[in-house]
Parts: sequence; structure tokens; C-alpha cells
Amino acid sequence: MQAAARAHANIALIKYWGKRDSALNLPATGSISVTLDALHSETRVCFDPGLATDQVALESGGDPDRVSTFLDRVRALAGIDTRADVRSRNNFPTGAGLASSASGFAALALAACRAAGIDPSPAELSALARQGSGSAARSLYGGFVEMQRGRDDRTGADAHAVPLLAAPEWPLAVVVAIIDTGTKAIGSTEGMTRTAASSPFFDAWVSGAEADLTAMRTAIEARDFERVGELTEHSCLKMHATMLGARPGLIYWQPATLAVWQTLADLRAGGLAVYGTIDAGPQVKALCHAGDGDDLAMALSAIPGVRGVRISGLGPDAHLIADPWA
Repeated sequence: MQAAARAHANIALIKYWGKRDSALNLPATGSISVTLDALHSETRVCFDPGLATDQVALESGGDPDRVSTFLDRVRALAGIDTRADVRSRNNFPTGAGLASSASGFAALALAACRAAGIDPSPAELSALARQGSGSAARSLYGGFVEMQRGRDDRTGADAHAVPLLAAPEWPLAVVVAIIDTGTKAIGSTEGMTRTAASSPFFDAWVSGAEADLTAMRTAIEARDFERVGELTEHSCLKMHATMLGARPGLIYWQPATLAVWQTLADLRAGGLAVYGTIDAGPQVKALCHAGDGDDLAMALSAIPGVRGVRISGLGPDAHLIADPWA
């Protein structure tokens, strides 16, 4: 009753921010993302009848209780009550706005289900991962991925991700400018709750989502990089405007965040095809053509306040691996 899995972080182009049901972790809107091959989580799950409680070791940090709660869902599906030994690690900073919960819970979902002896369909596995982290539903797939909002508010079964375009079908690069590796003061769940409850812009954010999703699907299908980039930046700025309108306002950006954003605009004006996006954290992710990643990374690494850069292509589906701790 043991399995290990690797899943990759994803970066939303059309953003997800806000829940319509916290108990089922149902998103208020759909979203579209790209999966990154350079950022991943590895998780091993071993169900052991000799354990009285779950033993959870998260090498990069995290909440063991949240993992145990998720394992309860897997145990219910498998019809077992066996406790588990879980080990997990990331190859990038945790809780810093780089989607560590997405890759972490996607890897946990896949490893735990296989270790428990169940094999849910891709849609069922994605919906299960969503209950650990909303963005984890997308990290089960590679390339371009859409998270469907769904309409079933009773079970949430139709709120899951679907693949749009596999990574090899449109090779692009994402350069991540890392500005702060520390854990953010306001986590995404708390930030979403505050925004939905107090921002006067939240209803407009939700009502505009379907048009953004439709436009992005069309742009991806046409391989229209400029349109994809424009939609990405527009969704990012709308999300942060909504967050700024909360009480108190949510400000995840740091001075270097703005410096990177301005540099991307300057580079684009100079002829480099590059567009940025920012999640709930200070890091900036820049989307560019595959051959431009090195030059872009060099330009961003020279900005004061940027602690490092990571260059990534688009990543694969989550998959089983040999035990990394063997």
C-alpha cells in the first residue's frame, strides 16, 4: 500500500480567485493555466496498519493536519481506515506565491489513491485534488489546462480540470523572477475569503470571467502569442485590483515586483515578445517564446531586489515515480 508521485506547479493565465463554496472548495470562476516543468513536488504515501495516526513529514514546510484531512477523503473512497506515512518535498520555495500547494496536493492525490488501491478517472482525480487545493486540480495535467467551474453545487463532481493543449504542441517558456522566498503573511484561502466578503469589485470580477476564458481558449487554439499575453496581463491586473479593494486591502507586491513588471513592458516595447503575471505573492512570472528564455532571465536577474530566476518550459502530466526516499 505504497506509491510515490511527482506533479508540477502551474501558473494561471486566466486567474482563479474566490470560492463559491469553501467546504467543497468550489471556485467562483473557471481558470486557465500552464504547467511548469522546472517546478515540482514529490510525494510518497504508505498506508501502514501499524500506525495509530498519520505521520506527515513535509520537508519544505506545510500543514500536516491539512494533509491528514485530505487523506480522510481518500480513505473514505477506498473504504479503509488505515493511517499513512507521508513524505513530501518541493524543489522550489513553499508558500511564496509559486503554486506549491497546487503541485503538492496533485502529487498527494495521485500517490494516495494508488497506495490505497483505487484508480479514479482523470476527472475524478482532478476533482479530488481540488478539495485539497483549488489549483491542484490543474496540476494533474501538463501544458495548457482549463479548470471548469462546474454547476453541481451539491457534490462538486463537475468542478475539475481538463487539458487544452499538450506542452509539445506549443513550446513556450516561463521565466520566474523570485523576489521573496519567505512564506506570505496572508495565505490564498484567507485572501480569497476577505476579497469575496469585502471588495466592491468582486462581483464584476466573477461576471467577467466567462468572456476572458472564451477569449483565452480561442487565442490558445490559434497559437496567438500576443493575444494570450494581453489576456494574461489583463486577468492578472484585474485580480489584483479586486484584492486591493478588499478591507483591508491585500497588497502582495514588493518594490522589485513593480520593477520587474516595468522591465517587461520596456522589453516588449523594444521588440521582445514577453508578458507577465503575478499570483498571490511578490514573484513575477514572464511568458515568452522558448528561444527567448535565457535572454529574458539575464535581464530580470539584473534588477535590484530579484533574488534569482528560474527558467521553465511547459511541463508534463502528474505521474508515478520510484520512491525518492528509498
